[in-house]
Amino acid sequence: MARYAFTLFLSAFLLFGVQPLAGRYALPWFGGTPAVWTACMLFFQGALLAGYAYAHASATRLPPRRQVQLHLGLLVLAVGALGARTLMMGSPVAPGPEWRSTGTEALLTGRLLAMLAVSLGFPFFVLSTTAPLLQSWFSRARPGVSPYRLYALSNAGSLLALLSYPFLIEPALSRSAQGRVWGVGFLIFAAGCATCAWDVWKRAEATPPGQAPEQAPGETGDSRRPDPWHSLAWLGLSACASVLLLATTNQLSRDVAAGPFLWVLPLGIYLLTFILTFEREAFYRRAVWVPLLIVSVGGVLRAFFEGPHWPLSFQLLAYGGALLAGCMVCHGELYRLRPAPRHLSAFYLLVSAGGVLGGVFVGLVAPHVFNTYSEYPLALAASCVVALVPLLSPSPHEGVLGRLGRMARVFLLASAVMGLGVSLLDIRREVRVTVRNFFGVVQVLELGVGDPERHLFSLKHGTTTHGFQLAEPSRRSRPTAYFTADSGLGLAIAEQRRLHEASGSPALRIGVLGLGVGTSAALAQAADTVRFYEINPAVISLAQGEGGYFSYLRDTPARVEVVRGDARISLEQELERGEARGFDVLALDVFSSDAIPMHLLTREAVALYRAHLAPRGVLALHISSSHLDLLPVTLAHARDSGMHATLVINKSQGDRLRSAWVILAPDAGFSQGPTFTGTAARVYRLEARDEAPLILWTDEHHSVLPVLRREPRERE
Repeated sequence: MARYAFTLFLSAFLLFGVQPLAGRYALPWFGGTPAVWTACMLFFQGALLAGYAYAHASATRLPPRRQVQLHLGLLVLAVGALGARTLMMGSPVAPGPEWRSTGTEALLTGRLLAMLAVSLGFPFFVLSTTAPLLQSWFSRARPGVSPYRLYALSNAGSLLALLSYPFLIEPALSRSAQGRVWGVGFLIFAAGCATCAWDVWKRAEATPPGQAPEQAPGETGDSRRPDPWHSLAWLGLSACASVLLLATTNQLSRDVAAGPFLWVLPLGIYLLTFILTFEREAFYRRAVWVPLLIVSVGGVLRAFFEGPHWPLSFQLLAYGGALLAGCMVCHGELYRLRPAPRHLSAFYLLVSAGGVLGGVFVGLVAPHVFNTYSEYPLALAASCVVALVPLLSPSPHEGVLGRLGRMARVFLLASAVMGLGVSLLDIRREVRVTVRNFFGVVQVLELGVGDPERHLFSLKHGTTTHGFQLAEPSRRSRPTAYFTADSGLGLAIAEQRRLHEASGSPALRIGVLGLGVGTSAALAQAADTVRFYEINPAVISLAQGEGGYFSYLRDTPARVEVVRGDARISLEQELERGEARGFDVLALDVFSSDAIPMHLLTREAVALYRAHLAPRGVLALHISSSHLDLLPVTLAHARDSGMHATLVINKSQGDRLRSAWVILAPDAGFSQGPTFTGTAARVYRLEARDEAPLILWTDEHHSVLPVLRREPRERE
C-alpha cells in the first residue's frame, strides 16, 4: 500500500501547492480583487473534473494494461511539456507577459482561464487524474481492501500543501524558485506513479473492462448500480459545499486582502471536512454538527449586522465556523451515500462535477444574476436545508425526548434559513444604485434626506464608504471624507503648491491611483492637472456624473484625465513608452472594499511610482484599514528608498471620515513647512533606521513607535 499512499499524497500536495502560486501570478495582472481567486478556483475545479472524467472512462472502458500504457504516455508528455516550459520561461508554471491584462477587457474571467490553461493546464490535468485512477488500480491490485482511506490521505496531502504555503513556502522562496521546486516534485510524482503502474501491469488479469473487485469487508456502500437520485444527491451535496467555500473566500477577501493566507484558510477547512468524513464515518454525527451549524449561522448573522469593523478574529471565527459546520454536513451526508468501490470512479466524477457547478455558479452565474454577494447566505441556507431533510424522517425507535430534541433542531434550522433569507433582502431605503461586476459590488446611497446640512450621496464598495458628496448646491464642491484639506493628501498638495508658488510655477501635476467619487479633484486649482487611474468601469461612470449623484470631476476648475485599467500596469506601460508623468504629488488610494491590493504596495511598485515623480515630488499613501496595520510596510519602503515619512491622522468629524496617510518625500524638511505645522490634524514625522528602533517624532515630544520593522518584499 505504501507506493500508492506516497504517490497519492505527493500528487495531492503538488495539486494544491501550485494553486496559490498560480494565484500569485494572476493577482497583480487582473486587478488584485477577490474575483481573481474565484476564477482560478473555477479553472482548478474544471481541470479536476476533466481528470476525474478521464479516470472514470479509463477505469470502466479499458483493461488494466491498456490503462497503464495510456497513463504512462500522458506522464511522459507532461514531463516533456514541463521541461520545455522551464527552458523557455525559466519556470515550469510561469505565464508569459503577453497574458498581462490592462483591466479593460470585456471578458477578464475568460482571459484568466485561458492563461491558466496554457501555463498550467496539462500537468494539472495529469495530477487531477491520480486520486480516482490510483484508487481504482489499488482496488484491482488489493481486492477486498477499502480504497476510501486513500482518498482521506490524498486530502491530507492537499491540506498540508495549503497550510505550508503561506507560512513556509511563500516567505522562503521566490515565485520562480517555487515553480522549479514544484517541477522537481512532479518528476518524483511521475516516478511514483510509474511504480504503481508496474504493480498493476504485473497483477493484471484478462478481465473484461469495467469489472471491479469485490466489496471490502465492512464496507457499507451499496454494491448496486447507483440510481439517478443517488447521482443527483452526490452532485447537489458537493455543489452546495463548493458554493459555500468560494462564497466564504469572497466574503473574507473583500474586506481584508486578496492573497494566499485568506485563500488557503477556507480551502483548508473545506479539505479538512473531506478528511474527517472520508476517514471514518463516526467523525460525522448529526447530533453534534447540526447544533454547531445552527450556532455558526447565528455568528454569521451577527457579522452581517456588525459590518466590516467587527474584529477580524471574530469574523474569522464566525465565517470559518459556518464553513466547517456547513461542509461537514454536506460531506458527511455525501459519505453516507457513497457507493461500493466498483462505482468509485463514477462517484468521484459526480463529486467533482458538483464542485465545478459550484464554481460556475459563484464565478459566472452569480455576478450576472445577483447585484450583491447573495450566494453566500444562499449557500449557508442550503447547508441548513441539507441538515434539515434527515430530521424530517422520525426514527422507528425514537422516544418522547428524542422526538422533542429532533423537533427543536428542525425549528432552529428553519429559523436559521429564514434569518439568512431576510439577510438577502436589501431593505435599506437609502440605496439608489447597485452594480456588481468582476471588481466587486458598488452602491450609491442617499443619506440625510430632508436635512440640508447632512443631505449627501455616498459611494460604497462592498461594505466600505469610498467617498461622499454633499447634495446642497453651495456645498457640493467641498472636499469631504478622506480627502479634506487637512487630510494627508490635502496637506501634501497644499505644501507643494506653497513651494511651487515660491518658485513662480504654481501649477501642479497630481496623480491619484483610485478614483472613488473623484473627491481629490476638489483639492486642485485651475492651472493643475489631475490624472486618475481606475480599474472599475462602474466607478468611472458614477464619478463622471452618471445618475447625477457625483460632480467633483465636472465641477473642478483643474484639467482632469481618467485612465481606465489597473493602475500599476498602466503606469508601467506609460514608462515603457517613455511617458514619465512627473507628478508633484502621487496618491495611492486604491481599495477593493476595505482591502488594499497588495501588488500595489511592493518594493517594485514603489520604485515605479518614484519613476513617475518630479524631482521634488512626494508619494501620499492612504493606509486606513480596519484590519491591516500597513504603517510598518510604508516605513520599510521609506527606509528602502531613502525617503522621509510623515504620518497624518484625522478623526471622523462632520464632513470628514477617519483617515491615515503616510507622506513619503525626498526632502526631510517637506513636512516641517507651515502647511503641516499649522494644521489641526495629528502629524508625526517618522524616522526609520536600520539599527535604532523606529522613533515617533512630533513637534512636542518623541516616543518609541510600537510597530514591527520589516523589509518590503515583492509579494506577487
